[in-house]
Amino acid sequence: MSQTIFISGIDTDAGKSYATGYLARMLMSQGETVITQKFIQTGCLETSEDIEIHRRITGSQILPEDTSHLTAPIILSYPASAQLAAAIDGRTIDLTEIDRATAELAKHYSTVLIEGAGGLMVPITDDFFAIDYAATRSLPIALVTNSKLGSINHTVLSLEAIKSRGLRLHSVLFNHHFDTDAVISADTRAFVDRYINRHFPGTPVIDIPTITLD
Repeated sequence: MSQTIFISGIDTDAGKSYATGYLARMLMSQGETVITQKFIQTGCLETSEDIEIHRRITGSQILPEDTSHLTAPIILSYPASAQLAAAIDGRTIDLTEIDRATAELAKHYSTVLIEGAGGLMVPITDDFFAIDYAATRSLPIALVTNSKLGSINHTVLSLEAIKSRGLRLHSVLFNHHFDTDAVISADTRAFVDRYINRHFPGTPVIDIPTITLD
């Protein structure tokens, strides 16, 4: 039976695309068949730049599922929240398009990783947020965090939101790309471990190393 995991971040530039690609590569090395999908892509026209990053990290070419838009069913041109980008493009976001695409991917892969758009509270409409999509579809969440100054605050707020909606935390993906201060990065990584052990015992914290793309 296929599993679907929603990957979100503590903010817009947490490194979700790199973490999603790395998680896909890790699961592939364990024998899983994995496909990545972009929830809602903004700031692009015909193709998803985030999907392209995933493919480069996993070492694969652009897939037929990419060219048929199953992995990026909604692409909006303006680089903003989905709500604003849709308004600028004069479009209404139909989330059932994503549902149908995910279901089709799940027929052929053991794991579907959906990279979210921005953080958990990014608005899709005035009263429906990215986290609500995961909640209404009962999707476990992998949360991408890092060691940037302020990330502890954003991480705890995100984890509190996950808990308040009764969602399952699949994992925390700690992106080491932002480890510019050794003291802060070590302390942040240790704090995340302690917090997860207390509030989400048994949930893995996965280290995402710095990834250099050719």
